[in-house]
Amino acid sequence: MKKIKIAQIGTSENSHGNAVWSCLLKQGDLFEVVGYSFPENEQEKFPKQAEIFKGYREMTVDEILNDPAIEAVAVETEEIYLTKYALMVAQAGKHLHMEKPGGIGFLDFKKLVDSLRTQKLVFSIGYMYRFNPKIKEAIDKVKNGELGKIYSVEAHMNCKHTPDVRQWLENFPGGMMFFLGCHLIDLIYQIQGEPMEIIPLNCSTGIDSIYTEDYGMVVFKYPNGVSFAKTSDNECGGFLRRQLVICGEKGTIEVKPLEISTQGGQYTVSNECYDNTGSNWSKPWSTSQSDVYDRYDGMMRNFAELVRGKENPYSYEYELGLYELILKSCGKDVAK
Repeated sequence: MKKIKIAQIGTSENSHGNAVWSCLLKQGDLFEVVGYSFPENEQEKFPKQAEIFKGYREMTVDEILNDPAIEAVAVETEEIYLTKYALMVAQAGKHLHMEKPGGIGFLDFKKLVDSLRTQKLVFSIGYMYRFNPKIKEAIDKVKNGELGKIYSVEAHMNCKHTPDVRQWLENFPGGMMFFLGCHLIDLIYQIQGEPMEIIPLNCSTGIDSIYTEDYGMVVFKYPNGVSFAKTSDNECGGFLRRQLVICGEKGTIEVKPLEISTQGGQYTVSNECYDNTGSNWSKPWSTSQSDVYDRYDGMMRNFAELVRGKENPYSYEYELGLYELILKSCGKDVAK
């Protein structure tokens, strides 16, 4: 595969900009990293994060956009600026990988999707769980009918952040539901599609006298059941309780924890039960464990393959529908 000349716009303190940059450098067989740009005073705001960019070419955003040799750009700014710079990339005719989920304006995001669609540009978003081996395996089994009719999906993504991070959530509608719940909504949307009804239940724990929406929950009603996404920024041990549970008429799959950190990356554990007769309630589930992987390697390798012509399983329409669902799950009205 011919190397893809790529640049990165932005990084931030609470998202994956540095990890994506490191992955691009590591995957030298796929990418030739031309340089980076720090808009929105990121050098001053995030000096610690800026360290790993030293020694590489610093560029202006205009230099990146106007360089015809640069085929693709990773936009990794703070979330509130994502759509702004992603739209610039699209309008410059370059393939786009963008941190999730986008800025906070639906019409701006729609304009971005329309621009990418018109020019037939790649649109990749930083939903790293799409490339989690056990989650991929579970969703493949759903699509193959191995679980039968799906009546419920339960998804958790929890953590314990500092008060500063929880205060920072005030930048987003729905707080944690926008920031991390978007990952869970993506998984439910893949499995079950558009819900009949969306019931946001986002709230504040009030811990440390911080009253942002640091506890996110949304319930989705479907014709044959109820699913939910829950994300907390105040849960002790929450990282190892992150989970995806898919319940069907023929079986249940539990992916828990979604990730376990280990030397060289992460691994994931999955449990499955296909005892649909109910004859043995104590029957042990079948347990399996993935190999060790890096949560960003598959995502960025996929981006390279898309740029080189592989069909994107996540259509423009899917990404737009997902974004709309995220905003509604955050309790935000979507004006079209």
